[in-house]
Amino acid sequence: MYYLGNAAVLLFSCGLVLCFFTELFLEHMLRFFGSPDNVLEYAMTYTRITAFGFPFLILSTGGGHLIRADGRPKMTMVCNLTGAVVNTILDAIFVFGLNLGMAGAAYATIIGQCISGCMAIWFLGHCKTVKICRKHLMVKAGNVGRIASLGMAPCSNQLAMMIVQIIMNKSLKYYGALSVYGESIPIACSGIISKVNMVFMAFVIGISQGLQPIVSFNYGAGKYHRVKEAYLKAILCGGVLAVAAFLMFQICPRQIISVFGDGSEEYYEFAVNYFHIFLFFTFVNFLQPISSNFFTAIGKPKRGSFLALTRQIIFLLPLLIIFPMMIGIDGIMYAGPIADFLAALVSGGMAALELRRKEYRL
Repeated sequence: MYYLGNAAVLLFSCGLVLCFFTELFLEHMLRFFGSPDNVLEYAMTYTRITAFGFPFLILSTGGGHLIRADGRPKMTMVCNLTGAVVNTILDAIFVFGLNLGMAGAAYATIIGQCISGCMAIWFLGHCKTVKICRKHLMVKAGNVGRIASLGMAPCSNQLAMMIVQIIMNKSLKYYGALSVYGESIPIACSGIISKVNMVFMAFVIGISQGLQPIVSFNYGAGKYHRVKEAYLKAILCGGVLAVAAFLMFQICPRQIISVFGDGSEEYYEFAVNYFHIFLFFTFVNFLQPISSNFFTAIGKPKRGSFLALTRQIIFLLPLLIIFPMMIGIDGIMYAGPIADFLAALVSGGMAALELRRKEYRL
């Protein structure tokens, strides 16, 4: 109960802190993240409004894991889907119906986030296994330390993604300006394709997070054969999804990018190349997130954190700096598949060594 209450308070508090610093240093942050001048005004309009929804966004995202731990994964799905559906409907009303433009999209986003956050608060206040009281909301250092240690792997992964995104945006802006594409086309294409790839990764991350409580329970109970079975089934499901995504990205990239609007021939050329090259090793991208959560679930968070950092920080970040210096903007695209392959190789090797331990063979 104390862990649940402390986690909820920490989630909301982190959102408040992030909102405060975003509003205070918004323009400096956007420029630091690599925003081109011709989109800076739109980015500031959108982010200044949506920043007020950060506490609810973080609470609904993290609170979903707490609700799932209470044995109600369907309620987590309801929270997420409700906010997304409300956001989508209001986007059409505010942007196209009321002609509010970027501000309308921001208002739709923040309303959806607030609804999801409020639903998460209600579900957390009505847990079926425990009852949270006011005393459970009092943050204690011991609880925070334990919560932080278990969340180190996914936290490391998110921080790594943020750092890499900053470096990538700056590289795309700089080397794009030196190419025929200009500074805006590479950033726009990269952003769209990253969002498309996130749809695939969302399924993989869902599998890895669903694996975690199953593995934790059976590992604690000494049922190691079930731990191995659960991990291998998760790998199988992730592999099927990864192959399907790979085929889609390689066969019909132009059709996918066309869904997001029209552009020049240079725009389509860069987008197709980015799909083909940067996402070439999509079919192995399931190994790293699933294996990272697997090690966290069996009480080895340091290994999980290490794997969470392999693709983004250890492999991709140095390649993003070195390759473009040698072959220009194409180096950014080739950095992606190499990092994906190396991360999958390390993740698969570490998981294989773990599963070769004698207790898993009994």
